[in-house]
Order: sequence, then structure tokens, then C-alpha cells
Amino acid sequence: MDVNNTLLGVFERQLGLPAGALLQYHTDIEPSGSEARVIKAPPRPPEILAQDPELLSLKAHTDFGSLSVLHNRLGGLQVLPPGSTCWQYVCPLAGHAICNVGDALTIFSGGLLHSSMHRVVPPPGAQAAYDRWSLVFFTRPGDSSQLRALIDESPIIRKAINAKSTEEREKYFPKSTAAEWFLRRVKYSRIHNLTVGHFQWFQQTDLCSTIHSRA
Repeated sequence: MDVNNTLLGVFERQLGLPAGALLQYHTDIEPSGSEARVIKAPPRPPEILAQDPELLSLKAHTDFGSLSVLHNRLGGLQVLPPGSTCWQYVCPLAGHAICNVGDALTIFSGGLLHSSMHRVVPPPGAQAAYDRWSLVFFTRPGDSSQLRALIDESPIIRKAINAKSTEEREKYFPKSTAAEWFLRRVKYSRIHNLTVGHFQWFQQTDLCSTIHSRA
């Protein structure tokens, strides 16, 4: 949590926001969709990979929270750089974490911060023979947080929104709370981003610990 709060503080300064403008949406007091997740993906059977090298992998998506901090030792994570049509591997480095910006932070920043398009494919080469463990912490706004571009708090964000067309601006004022956004994205990610085979495969090995539960 301290690492995430430090990153949010850096974004506040870079976006011209007052201190605490982003942190107020990410407290440890209000229930949220924030969670820590440990995922074990066993090696893919050769016959399955022969049919489809990307079968049983997490399909292309953006994260729907604010920040995602990932630790893993095997390859398989790929990102699609802006303006590119070629997926690129993100090489795990010892002692380092991979941090993704999510959709909520994209909205808060008026599009100045971009949520990264990424996917998970089977680890390349000899790595495919091993279990792939991942530990990720998802930081998501408090359930009651109204998702909107913070134009009243930052002239930088206001300028970015004013430069967009009327149609584009609507994306940054979805008239949705974080809880509503979270539930909607979960619903559609399961329908569109996950194949039935993938979901059943990971359902057997996904150990999920909710940090800020809604219960």
C-alpha cells in the first residue's frame, strides 16, 4: 500500500493536482475492489499448445482499477505499445515489480495517463515447462468514488479535457461510481475476454485474497 500511495503522490504532482487529491479516493477506510491475488498457472499440455499457442491465456484487456503492481518470475506477460500492432514481452527482473495504470486513473487524469493494453500468453521457450506463479496487488478507488476527470482540481487536466471533442469528453465522465464500474467490467471481462477453457483452467488454481471486501 505504501508503494502504491507513493506512486499516486507522484502522479498528483505531475498532473498539477493538490496533495492528496488522488489519495482521497484510495483510502484504507472505505470498502473497495482492491485486492491481492496469487495465481498459479500450471504448464500447458503440449497437445493444447499445438492447437492454439495462446489457448488458456488471459486475453487482451486493460485493468479497471487505478494501479496494478505485479511480481512474477516467468515470462508470458505481453503489452501492446500505443500505435503498435505487435505484442511485446515484458521481461521479469529480479527485485523489480511491473506496474500498470488502470482505467480509473485514466479517467481521473482526463486521459493524460493511459491504461495499458496487455495479455498473458504461455511462458516462452523452456519456461513453458514450469508452473507460472504471479502475485499482483490491484489498487481500486473506494466504492462510492465518482469516476470523473478531475478538471476542478487541476488546470492541466482541465486543458486536456477541453482539447477533446464533445464525444471524447463523455468517456471521462461516465456517471458511475467505482463499485458500479468494477462490477460492470467484471461481468464483461468474463464474457468477452475469457474463453470458457481459460476460466475453468484458472479457476482451479487461482487463490484470491480480498483486502477491502464489500462484505
